[in-house]
Amino acid sequence: MPAKIVVPELGESVLEATVGHWLKQEGDRVSVGEILVSLETDKVDLEVGAERSGVLAKIERREGEDVKIGDVLGVIDETKPESAVPEVKPVVAPAAEAPATPSARRLAREHGLDLDQVASAAGRVTKEDVESHLGRPAATVEPTPASSTVAPPSIPAPAPGPAIATARSASGERREERVRMSRRRQTIARRLVEAQHAAAMLTTFNEVDMSAVMELRQRHKEAFQERHGVSLGISSFFVKASVAALRAFPRVNAEIDGDEIILKHYHDIGIAVGASEGLVVPVLRDADLLSFAEIEKGIKDFARKARDHTLALDDLRGGTFTITNGGVFGSLLSTPILNPPQVAILGLHKIQERPVSLKGQIVSRPMMYLALSYDHRIVDGLEAVQFLVRVKQLVEEPATLLLEG
Repeated sequence: MPAKIVVPELGESVLEATVGHWLKQEGDRVSVGEILVSLETDKVDLEVGAERSGVLAKIERREGEDVKIGDVLGVIDETKPESAVPEVKPVVAPAAEAPATPSARRLAREHGLDLDQVASAAGRVTKEDVESHLGRPAATVEPTPASSTVAPPSIPAPAPGPAIATARSASGERREERVRMSRRRQTIARRLVEAQHAAAMLTTFNEVDMSAVMELRQRHKEAFQERHGVSLGISSFFVKASVAALRAFPRVNAEIDGDEIILKHYHDIGIAVGASEGLVVPVLRDADLLSFAEIEKGIKDFARKARDHTLALDDLRGGTFTITNGGVFGSLLSTPILNPPQVAILGLHKIQERPVSLKGQIVSRPMMYLALSYDHRIVDGLEAVQFLVRVKQLVEEPATLLLEG
């Protein structure tokens, strides 16, 4: 009896997907739960498994086709006799194919690479493992306080996949290559433009002396690591400082709905993570209730999931305020773009030793530029400046973060 393979529910507000890669071909036998095909959505890649055992009788939707929830991807024939299964040719991939992410399979296929030959420290081969095997610099995954599906310019997403050749080959050929944008990259591009058109966006800047935070981290890093099993980074300080400043200036934590302002009395902070397929922004729920260790563990977990392509839609949903850290990629100063419907985003940057005047003396201090982009429709300039000054004060005197709760 034929059983249809259909596009499952993709998550809230996600209605379409693109067929990524079929792991099985027509005529292959499949078992219940076995992964058949990957789907690319605006936010994450999803894997569709077999709900019946049998033979993959027909593939209805090919790689690269756009599909909607409920569309038929293929058909499994549960009654097809063993004798009807096409004979397997000698040049087939090994039966026990190495577990790998959809993007890793796609890149390996483009280069004719056998995934069994790729070393991986994780449970399955990632795109970064394939790039490393091919001799490319692997795309780094760095946690950065961040934005939903909008890629702030302070985080240039690593450029995956084949690049357009700009240098002439030995034969003098000048090559060009047309590469299809992934669904996620299309969404990022569209939302970047929408964000600039829909809001009255301005950016205000300040700088913060990181001496106290760096000294505190140096004193407590070993004990913190031993006690909590995670390093004490700078992100937790800025998450804590942002929550305190949001309490003092609640409209920075709001959103606009028509002619009304929705004030949110909870604090879900987005943390930008650079991944091979583009920026993703998982959300720390109720960040105001989290300890420093819980924040650092959450960010580390997000970075791991982004690297392994295992982020769930629930990890990316919502968010009341965004922080993005271009400093991990070397950015000294930038103007981050809003992540609608949020009305503000905090940009962190590279910590750099600079001469500053302190009590009449010129001294060298580890300084960082801060940038707050905000929607001027509901956040006034004075309010934005005071918000950023409050973040600066709390980070320069980190002990006060304990008093702020």
